Amino acid sequence: MPRAFRYSRWDGAQAHDELGSDDVLDELADDVLYHGDLNAALRRMMQGGFRDVQGVRDLLERLRRRRQSELDRYDLGGVYEDIARELREVVDMERAAAADSPDRLAQLDLLPPDLAGQVRELREYDWRSRGAEERFERLLEALRQQLMASQFNQMASAMQNLSPQDMQRFKDMLAELNHMLEQRERGEAPDFAGFKSRYGDFFPGAPETLDELLEQMARQMAAMQALLNSMAPEQRRQLQELSDQLMEDLDLRWQLDQLGRNLQAAYPQMGWGEAYPVEGMDPLGLVEAAQLMGRLGQLDQLDHLLRAATSPAQLAEADLDAARALLGDDAARDLERLARLAKALEEAGLVAQREGRFELTPAGLRRIGQRALSDLFGKLDRDRVGGHPVADRAGVGHERTYEPKPYEFGDSFNLDIERTIRNAVGRQGAGVPVRLEPSDFEVARTESLTRTSTVLMLDLSLSMPMRDNFLAAKKVAVALHALISSQFPQDYLGIVGFSEVARPLRPEQLPEVSWDFVYGTNMQHALLLARQLLARQPGARQVLMVTDGEPTAHLRPGGEVFFHYPPVQETLDHTLAEVLRCTAAGIRINTFLLDATPALRAFTERLAAINKGRVFLTTPDTLGSYVLVDFLEQKRALRNRSA
Repeated sequence: MPRAFRYSRWDGAQAHDELGSDDVLDELADDVLYHGDLNAALRRMMQGGFRDVQGVRDLLERLRRRRQSELDRYDLGGVYEDIARELREVVDMERAAAADSPDRLAQLDLLPPDLAGQVRELREYDWRSRGAEERFERLLEALRQQLMASQFNQMASAMQNLSPQDMQRFKDMLAELNHMLEQRERGEAPDFAGFKSRYGDFFPGAPETLDELLEQMARQMAAMQALLNSMAPEQRRQLQELSDQLMEDLDLRWQLDQLGRNLQAAYPQMGWGEAYPVEGMDPLGLVEAAQLMGRLGQLDQLDHLLRAATSPAQLAEADLDAARALLGDDAARDLERLARLAKALEEAGLVAQREGRFELTPAGLRRIGQRALSDLFGKLDRDRVGGHPVADRAGVGHERTYEPKPYEFGDSFNLDIERTIRNAVGRQGAGVPVRLEPSDFEVARTESLTRTSTVLMLDLSLSMPMRDNFLAAKKVAVALHALISSQFPQDYLGIVGFSEVARPLRPEQLPEVSWDFVYGTNMQHALLLARQLLARQPGARQVLMVTDGEPTAHLRPGGEVFFHYPPVQETLDHTLAEVLRCTAAGIRINTFLLDATPALRAFTERLAAINKGRVFLTTPDTLGSYVLVDFLEQKRALRNRSA
């Protein structure tokens, strides 16, 4: 059958697509780059939320407000009010019928003041009024149903008006359930399918597994226990005595007590010892009070789960149906989204688990790099860089631009087959064979190929985060890697991080690189490593140094690190000596200064005078633009010279 679709203007009320994995990683990117810990970034996103998704902190606050509203609204003092009122009416009916019997009236006058005592005495009373007696028996049966329903809320409808045969079957069900719990505790496999076929009509919720059934029953019995715990001692005593009187069947009481003990041992986390300060005004019946305890218990369980979660995957254990009932559809949806954060990234191939921790995959690293690159290019003047070709001259070379042109004598014969045949068919019409003529030929343009070898020197000293420069510098590193790997794959990019000492960094290490908790800016060691990396690379060679501090450390001839602040002449001399070696090797050094002090500017001016490189005074907002523009302008200049 053909499918029909209807379209209407979006008014904000309709559902829209879920955030994709790329969107999630984009939200994480700055946190990952700044702190260098993907797992911690996921936890912070889970706690704080993102875009229109509430985080764990917001959900916990909603849970707190919902819990308080329940406590402030209801009153447990009214649990017996309906029962007591109806019992008074029954006694009044009997008084009217026994007005001529002083003995009966005396018995009624001497009834105990408490509800349980009244029920106990009236069960032994010789009724004069048949109507009052029948109403009393109906009241007792209703009380039995309420007591059972308060413990087994899900089974309430199946337990109404049980015949003696049905009651025996109910007790058999409880006995078999206790047996299965004991089997489960011993590690045996109970026959739940057989149990369900025999007693499934008692469970309208149709649980699919034994664990699901036991969890439901444990939650309901724990709620009843919480109700008892929340009552005043006298209220609790009365309810217990009333229950003992109405549950006269010793076998039934034993099975219920045994089930409670077994479930408490199997599910200790259900809050069996909880007590709630219910202090409102609205009175509750017995069943409604047990249901309130159930809701409060679910609120507590969800609260404990959210507080204990250290990773998004742990939120998948939450009962979304309970969350929806307690907090609304939007909260359940957000909880589900939070639970899928890491899973969505993993399914998209952006992260992978290794030894229980998530790590970025190459695809994830590329995504973060492309995002950083897009952010930085978005700040550039589009008239200068965006949309325009980097090189403005084309010629014969090795790099295809995929822009076709009619063949001219002397062109390299990089034939564009598709356009050539299309020209021939357009000229001669349909049919075979297709005969080619020189005027049909089109070739692909090529650009002159230039190769640049670059080392980015990244300052990792403690001053970088202290002055809020670190994130901008790190984004430059990943953006430059993304630019070169995607647009100039023939180029080389090396990365050297430096603080008290320097070390080479692989591109895949970049997301996890963080600042060093040491003082010291060892430019000399970093320049030494950069020179060694570039010595093996062809083409134009350059160093791009990003720093916010003067050279305060260097390596002595024996390899030990010397540090002193403020800088001393020994460190300046060793650093400038390495600048001379880079200059002799044909390596250009361009320096990008953040928070430049007069002393730092004076030093870098001496560096530039020796090396003939350039110095840029930047801020965290402009650093990326300066580095990318400088790199692209150098590429343009090299291509123009080689064309």
